[in-house]
Amino acid sequence: MQTPVPPPWRRLSEGRAPRRADAGVRPGRVYAGVVAATLAVLVAVSVLGAWAARREGEAEGVAGTARRTEILADAVVEPALTDGVLDGDPAALTRLDEAVRSQVLGHDIVRTKLWAADGTIVYSDEERLVGEQYDLDTEEREAIAEGADGVGTGAEISDLEEPENVYERGQGRLLEVYHPVRTPDGEVLLFETYAPYSLVTDRGAEIWRGFAAIVVVSLVGLVLLLLPIFWRLLGHLRRGRDERELLLQAALDASDAERRRIAATLHDGPVQELAATSYVVSGAASRAAASGDRELATSLDGAADAVRAGIGGLRSLLVDIYPASLDGAALEQALTDLGAGLRGRDVAVRLDVDTSAAEALDGERAQLIFGVARETLRNAATHACCSLVEVSLTQDPATGHVVLRVADDGRGFDLDAALDHPEPGHFGLRLLMDAASAQDATLDVATGPTGTTWCLEVAP
Repeated sequence: MQTPVPPPWRRLSEGRAPRRADAGVRPGRVYAGVVAATLAVLVAVSVLGAWAARREGEAEGVAGTARRTEILADAVVEPALTDGVLDGDPAALTRLDEAVRSQVLGHDIVRTKLWAADGTIVYSDEERLVGEQYDLDTEEREAIAEGADGVGTGAEISDLEEPENVYERGQGRLLEVYHPVRTPDGEVLLFETYAPYSLVTDRGAEIWRGFAAIVVVSLVGLVLLLLPIFWRLLGHLRRGRDERELLLQAALDASDAERRRIAATLHDGPVQELAATSYVVSGAASRAAASGDRELATSLDGAADAVRAGIGGLRSLLVDIYPASLDGAALEQALTDLGAGLRGRDVAVRLDVDTSAAEALDGERAQLIFGVARETLRNAATHACCSLVEVSLTQDPATGHVVLRVADDGRGFDLDAALDHPEPGHFGLRLLMDAASAQDATLDVATGPTGTTWCLEVAP
């Protein structure tokens, strides 16, 4: 006959207390969250603000350069124009060149060109361009054609790859702005300037610096205003938490007092009366037997046994409701009373308690031993359909730990299902795990077709 393989052990509690939940909202954590949120807002605003400032700066820089070119064209270039410029008259070109170099060229304008309608450059501060002819783009031709009607200025980023811009290469990115001007005879020409694009980006940076200062000051001020509000809210939360803890403790104390009152009432009332009744019935049975009435004596003995069994059941119930004390030998008696409850269900109970192990436990750990024993015995009687339960309480000589073992010979259970998908209202296993973890105890279980064994190890 093949020996059955024992079920494997599964650890339910690692013997260390679980991390306790926060007793309440920590002010430092809240303030850190506020600071982190503020920094996140600052980063987001910085990114979006930089993008918006660059666009706004570019638009304003282009508009400013265009206005400056328009003013220079109308106030400096057009008054210096003569009809001889179109014919290449040296005197006319010299007069225009002097006006341009003295009043137009500078750090913000590095090149000027004066275009005729056919694309000929009639003047430039770069003499090598004068007389050269290039194709004008559509916007420039329209500006010349409509210049007599006062059409405004145009601007665009200069394409330095174009042949007419060969002498501007190497000066970096440039913004070219053109504006129509007229000679004394009414001939429309196109005055064009080239400005460093850094003027545009510098304007964007200037706008962003002003914007960033406003944003930072506003956010810091907002945080300073919010901190007292958070402080008051945290105070309300702390007071609410304290009130809830007081109410919970009051409810637990009330429940404990009620259980104690019920246990005392049962012990001092029905249990004592039934004990007295058992003595009376036993005495009556003895007198009946002495008088020769065997039938009556047998009936009275049965009644006395029933009364004593009822007393045993009530004592087991008292242990379940409120064990009077679990220190030392009282724990052994409490475990014995728990076993008596199973014997009333036709389940044999073998109890082996080392008195020194029971005496090594303090009140909380003795309560844990009792609670685990009660829950496992109850499960064995209710679900395992067992005929024998063995309970032992010993002390490991190597570690000094107290070990409770509860083993039954009934049918096991699906541990994974009990852990992951417990039946409605069945939280015993989870409660056992939580109770063991709270006391730094190790809880193991082995369950299979041949029975279930629980092992609880507690450091005294």
